[in-house]
Amino acid sequence: MVTRRSLLASGAAGLGGLAGCAANSPTSDTDGASDTDGSADDVDGDADDETARIGFVGDLMLGRSVADRWADGDDPEGVWGSTLTRLRELDALVGNLECCVSDRGERWPDKVYYFRSPPSFAVPALEAAGTSFVSLANNHVLDYREPALRDTRRHLADAGIARAGAGANAGEALRPATFEAGDLTVAAFGLTDQSTAFAATDADPGTAFARLDPAVRGTRTLVGDVLDRVAEAEPDLVVASLHWGANWETEPRAVHERFGRWLVERGVDVVHGHSAHVLQGVEVYDGCPIIYDAGDFVDDYVSYRDREGVYNKRSALFELVVRGGELAALDVVPTAIADETARLADGEVAEWVRETVAERSDAFGTAVEGVGGERDGGRLRIPLGGE
Repeated sequence: MVTRRSLLASGAAGLGGLAGCAANSPTSDTDGASDTDGSADDVDGDADDETARIGFVGDLMLGRSVADRWADGDDPEGVWGSTLTRLRELDALVGNLECCVSDRGERWPDKVYYFRSPPSFAVPALEAAGTSFVSLANNHVLDYREPALRDTRRHLADAGIARAGAGANAGEALRPATFEAGDLTVAAFGLTDQSTAFAATDADPGTAFARLDPAVRGTRTLVGDVLDRVAEAEPDLVVASLHWGANWETEPRAVHERFGRWLVERGVDVVHGHSAHVLQGVEVYDGCPIIYDAGDFVDDYVSYRDREGVYNKRSALFELVVRGGELAALDVVPTAIADETARLADGEVAEWVRETVAERSDAFGTAVEGVGGERDGGRLRIPLGGE
């Protein structure tokens, strides 16, 4: 079998032109969040054939009221609520860390929102969920300036959690990271088009900032350099984690659609989008999933039920099924946020998540199938190239 590892090692990805992926061309609260533990067993009975199951979630905001609720107790893993069992059954978990992890630092001037989580809570919470990789390429990692960014990177490294997307300079911010998922080696990098003030330079700390537009020559060069560095790791799978677009938008911008497809054409297997705080659709391009926005997995934000189609407290866990070295399917597990806790969704909320993801994905011609039972609120399955 020709794997992504052998293809990238040939240097083709950085030169532009790979197409396809891997070997392919209970009780509930008021917002329908279930307190019943779920399980990631495969309803088709072929779980034993899986190479790996990798979870993708959107924003993990562990500061403010989330930290206030969970940091002072002896149960940091409680922040994951009824999703915890399911998260622990994954071979890897990928998310966007929408805060810094530190006890120090001065606030960046003239911002409205500041997100910082104490290491004594954030680190064990992330460890409890089996977090494998987090992107730091976002508009909050420098809320408490360079000392807090430095602390964040150090605490994650000490915990064995891979991270990318921010660093002491542009070179460090653009450096991809690797982690293991079952028998697979996964390379991941983070980019953002949010907060130009946070952009790293050759001399200054910050984020891996770029105009996420394939028509921009500088962006093409930057991504080519990142993928050349990815190839050095000889990975089986490549993930691009992107913090892009405006808040509360239920559809991606056309330029981001073009950028996501362009990344796949250059060897990226999974495009993991976040930033809008709400679910957007999933596109399957050349057999690869482009998750335009995974929403928020946990936060303490206001519930914007009055905004048409938003429902920012309703989200999903996206589980990538890799079978025989090929991308087989993307399972969409409904979740919800209640009382600063991530929970499996059920009832009307789970139905809304399924219908919304299906409807917003239909715009891209994405086929979806309903699977699962009441225990996990029912799942959507999006077949990929290897299914």
